[in-house]
Amino acid sequence: MGPETPQRCLVTGATGYIGSRLVPELLAAGHSVRCLVRSPAKLRGHAWAERTESVRGDVTDAASVREAMQDVDVAYYLVHALGTGRGFEDTDRRAATVFGEQARAAGVRRIVYLGGLNPPDVPEHDLSPHLRSRAEVGRILLASGVPTAVLRAAVVIGSGSASFEMLRYLTERLPVMVTPAWVRIRTQPIAVHDVLRLLVGCVGLPDDVNRTFDIGGPDVVTYQEMMQRYAAAARLPRRLILPVPLLTPRLSSLWVGLVTPVPGGLAKPLVESLKHEVVCREGDIARYVPDPPEGRAGLDRSLLLALQWVGGADASSRAADPAAHSAPGDPLPTDPGWAGGSLYSDRRARTVAATPEQLWRVVEGIGGENGWYSWPLAWSVRGWLDTLWGGVGLSRGRRDAAHLEDGDVLDFWRVERIERGRLLRLRAEMRVPGRAWLVMYVDQDRQGRTVYRQQALFQPHGLAGHAYWWSVAPFHAAVFGGMARNIAAAAESGGAGGIAGAGRRGGRRKAARRRT
Repeated sequence: MGPETPQRCLVTGATGYIGSRLVPELLAAGHSVRCLVRSPAKLRGHAWAERTESVRGDVTDAASVREAMQDVDVAYYLVHALGTGRGFEDTDRRAATVFGEQARAAGVRRIVYLGGLNPPDVPEHDLSPHLRSRAEVGRILLASGVPTAVLRAAVVIGSGSASFEMLRYLTERLPVMVTPAWVRIRTQPIAVHDVLRLLVGCVGLPDDVNRTFDIGGPDVVTYQEMMQRYAAAARLPRRLILPVPLLTPRLSSLWVGLVTPVPGGLAKPLVESLKHEVVCREGDIARYVPDPPEGRAGLDRSLLLALQWVGGADASSRAADPAAHSAPGDPLPTDPGWAGGSLYSDRRARTVAATPEQLWRVVEGIGGENGWYSWPLAWSVRGWLDTLWGGVGLSRGRRDAAHLEDGDVLDFWRVERIERGRLLRLRAEMRVPGRAWLVMYVDQDRQGRTVYRQQALFQPHGLAGHAYWWSVAPFHAAVFGGMARNIAAAAESGGAGGIAGAGRRGGRRKAARRRT
């Protein structure tokens, strides 16, 4: 069997971080995919769901695993009970045993498992429960009688990875950190797209390969260095990090839980795993799945790939279009709410007694002479402050009073995307400690009524960005709530200009002063 031969693949954990990104990679490689999931409804948030088969079940239930294994060539084991409570090791042991037994009974050709990278020369009983359980699952699968590839990784760099999200939040929220001594322990991070490349490549492993493989990127760094390099990639000032020996793993996990939104059930075992050095001892996987021509992604490139989604259209696309993201490092709509970094949002919706065409005419006519349909003083003060800080202020107006195109300036916004009759997305070009978008939608509900939806999005940059959002949050009801209300009223009264109010400057802004 060659790597180019299409295979029937079973993926467990298809709604999880790795599984939800692996499925489209397998499909792109020409393989067919069946997903074993507790709730098939959870797959609906993925653009690839209709191209896969699903079986309802659980890895601890032999009957459902048996059904899922029928006619399968390669079975991916990507589940673990981490974060489910004290008994997670027993659950992992039972699930791995069931999976291996049913794979053997069904004649599955190969099992592929993604586990944790174990520290060298550390007895297993001294490992954290998290790493100990991952190692035990790997042993159970290797002894199942089905050829198994156990890939062992340390920190996976990609938006949505729990270890990466801890790194992200700690670095972004704390310009000065008193940290535990484990920040000086070495580790070997790997980009998520390299992990996926290797997982897909395991389909083509020879049938006599039954072993573990250490996988990692080309850089060996300390956690402290990772934080500093994350700060550089995110264009944050260099962090002041002061390691102290007094913070035990338990205290460290409480500290991580206080600073980051990563759940304590995940943070505690992950932090406990950081007390040991985890570096690859071999790179044998490259004999079977060669590195790409450009090589494995280094840490800096991995960080940039994980962060690139917050630039430009992507942050607002994430909320507007669940299928807009396909890059492995991007967040997915089904990721946990704490994943993907901070993205503050103010959402408004109003039913409008007007046609979608009438509402769109108001939306497309916003800004410039028509104003912003909201609290005039607030918009004027914001424009003055922006000018004072060296920004563009409200002096630019708009190119055309009635029509907009992609790239048009609109006061201190720019049109980032327009879908005529449906969506207008504006990117802020005012001076703010972060990135901001304003998205306006023309929609209809199930009763056929016109609905106006509005979303203000803010991606904070460092601690100043978080402070900025919360300092202006008390005014959102007046500014954004008033905008939604008045846009709806303007549409109902017959079109743009009916209740322009906010930011209107009348004849004081001449066409000659408008600039792009």
